[in-house]
Amino acid sequence: MKFDLHCHSHYSDGKHSPSFLVHRALANQVTHLAITDHDCTAAIGEVKDISAMLTLIPGVEISCEWQRHEIHIVGLCINSEELQLESLLLAQQAGRRARLKEMGNELQKLGVDGLIEYCAKLTCKSLSRSHVADFLVEKGIVKNRQKAFKTFLTKGGRIFVEPNWCDMTEAIDAIHNAKGLSVLAHPTRYPLSKRKLTNLVSNFAIAGGDAIEVSYGNVDLHTQKHLTEIALGKSLHVSAGSDFHDSNAHWTDIGKYPTLEERAEKNAIWEHPKWHS
Repeated sequence: MKFDLHCHSHYSDGKHSPSFLVHRALANQVTHLAITDHDCTAAIGEVKDISAMLTLIPGVEISCEWQRHEIHIVGLCINSEELQLESLLLAQQAGRRARLKEMGNELQKLGVDGLIEYCAKLTCKSLSRSHVADFLVEKGIVKNRQKAFKTFLTKGGRIFVEPNWCDMTEAIDAIHNAKGLSVLAHPTRYPLSKRKLTNLVSNFAIAGGDAIEVSYGNVDLHTQKHLTEIALGKSLHVSAGSDFHDSNAHWTDIGKYPTLEERAEKNAIWEHPKWHS
């Protein structure tokens, strides 16, 4: 079996359709795939009947706040139609639209029009700063996404607007209420010290979190080993996924991440008692 439990379609900040992701997974011999769009489950209904050769795991990635830091919680094996989860995701999507509207207003003050019209044409249901970056590139304001984030979209940037995410505990509770398993996504991508990261994992475990993502696109083996030790030390399971967004990104692909250690395999999320419940 080969798992990829973290990837994105064009319904959030990915570049491709859910169908593309499924066929890419099949080509890469992935047997179990979770499309985990940010605050959105639109892909689930679109692909559930697409292939009998692949096990599709209903998933989502929820943006949330922990001690004034933005972190992401992946939900796996969820019932996407459960009302508490659905309500939370709709609120998150509305917050994203409001944030982009504010950014659009700030751009207008700089003499740049058209952001809202640009976003309205997208397939995306969960708008993000990445879409603003693409708009700025298309308008010729910046050369690339990296420059867009550095100049305009990171904290202190010219049009930065603070997000208003749900609390980490609220996200975990919503996932559990939808019969799912909660996973702390890509822990080393947050701007946290080692002490802060340890505190995050402890708080995640206390809040009922189920697993930590220990292997993902571009993570090194030393980091993977360290994350595995943290997870097992807190009696948490481990998870893995490519965090795939774009086929043009050479560092990632569906099913591409460092192989789990043997001790991690034995405690993988797919070995969790609730996985098949």
